[in-house]
Amino acid sequence: MHAGIPSHRRDRRGLGRLVRVTTSRRWLFGDQLGPAFLDDADQPALMIESRRVFARRRFHRQKAHLVLSAMRHRAAELGEQCRYVQADTYREALAQVGEPLTVCHPTSHAALDFVRSLDGVEVLEPRGYATSLEDFTRWADGRGNKRLLMEDFYRESRRRLDVLMDGSEPAGGKWNFDADNREPPPKSAVLGVDEPWFPDEDEIDEQVRVDLDRWAADGDVQFLGDDGPRRFAATRGEAQAALDRFVDARLATFGAHEDAILTADPWMSHSMLSAPLNLGLLDPVEVVRQAEHSYRSGGAPIASVEGFARQVIGWRDYVWHLYWYQPRDYRRGNALQATKDLPTWFAELDHERVGAACLSDTLAKLAQHGWVHHIPRLMVLGNYAMQRGWRPSQVTDWFHRAFVDGYDWVMVPNVVGMSQYADGGVMATKPYAGGGAYIDRMSDYCGGCRYDPKVRVGENACPFTAGYWAFLERNRDKLQGNFRMGQPLRGLDRLKDLGALVEQERSRGSRAP
Repeated sequence: MHAGIPSHRRDRRGLGRLVRVTTSRRWLFGDQLGPAFLDDADQPALMIESRRVFARRRFHRQKAHLVLSAMRHRAAELGEQCRYVQADTYREALAQVGEPLTVCHPTSHAALDFVRSLDGVEVLEPRGYATSLEDFTRWADGRGNKRLLMEDFYRESRRRLDVLMDGSEPAGGKWNFDADNREPPPKSAVLGVDEPWFPDEDEIDEQVRVDLDRWAADGDVQFLGDDGPRRFAATRGEAQAALDRFVDARLATFGAHEDAILTADPWMSHSMLSAPLNLGLLDPVEVVRQAEHSYRSGGAPIASVEGFARQVIGWRDYVWHLYWYQPRDYRRGNALQATKDLPTWFAELDHERVGAACLSDTLAKLAQHGWVHHIPRLMVLGNYAMQRGWRPSQVTDWFHRAFVDGYDWVMVPNVVGMSQYADGGVMATKPYAGGGAYIDRMSDYCGGCRYDPKVRVGENACPFTAGYWAFLERNRDKLQGNFRMGQPLRGLDRLKDLGALVEQERSRGSRAP
């Protein structure tokens, strides 16, 4: 096969699709770092480290560190096979290259528009997801007027990939074990499982830290959050070690408490694999097959393995595909007409100004690690933002910048659709709004908090409880036609203190609670 002349081979996951192969130099973005993004082990590669990317938006310090560390580690692995260009902008770097390039479909609309605008760059199909764009579009278009429910997509994916299937039936006799995976936290302060696998930093990390310090001192790059030891895998080998530790020592206890929160145990039994998955270091199908092997060999119960598979080939792929399937103006949705600006204390992760235990602790952990699991994201951070009526576009941008695993494709559907209900119900059947009772049931925060989750009005009124009812009252007309909101809306009419509650929350506004 001559250089630059494409051929074809079977998809390396064994799914039967034909994948285009070329020996042209492959441009690897910073989230395309696994072996699947090269067609052959010796294919020449290009990587571009653009300082402008970090200058134009204020990312979490640990997110910037992880991405740069992962890119530089990959370049070191590839050695002379990789041309690594450090420049202010991508265009500046590309001007130095001067040869035809191929690139796998990037992960944002802006990046895709950019690479398509370039001469001499061929854009290939996306890699790193369990379902192709073609397969998702066929599934979505075939549903006619039916909603694009994640549950339906997930079941179709399991059938197609033959994951957790016993013939034509789901393993364990059910598709969905969510009912088994919603246990409140145990009475103990920690879950009592082995810690996640954590990497040891090396000389590449040392240089990344020196460079980020210098950029910040120069004044053209600013960061959110704290510097700290790198907690997430930056290489394929590290990612595999993290996956092995999770499957061998933590998967069995993942399911039951996956929606619970413990103040002293930020990791609990979560996999910590979202960041390496989103860097392209792991393939989602190989991840769920390893988890399934644990179930088949008696290492983990079906409820835990199904809950994990649902996250990886269900929710993750579903979010990726909704990002591309929905119109581009989906990101600007604001169905609830939320117009308040994101307050500085929240934007800056200033947990010391916050008295509400759940919100203060979540912001503190986010500042410390650049990560909290899905329930603090949805039911603490996102819930509070929606209750207060902050602009969905600002909330989306903040989530993108503040989380180590945050990318445009991740946060637009998750925040606009799931968290803020700004799409008016395209993604979720109702707003994910909840009061203090939910947080009290699913966490250990409320016992030591200055606020009482059972109190709506007064000095010790829980801002989540009061905020929940104020949110419903403010959006009563917009939500009236939603059958799932009928009972909560009728509850408003039973609140004798509704007027005082609404005035209390109007006065509280976006101040730190």
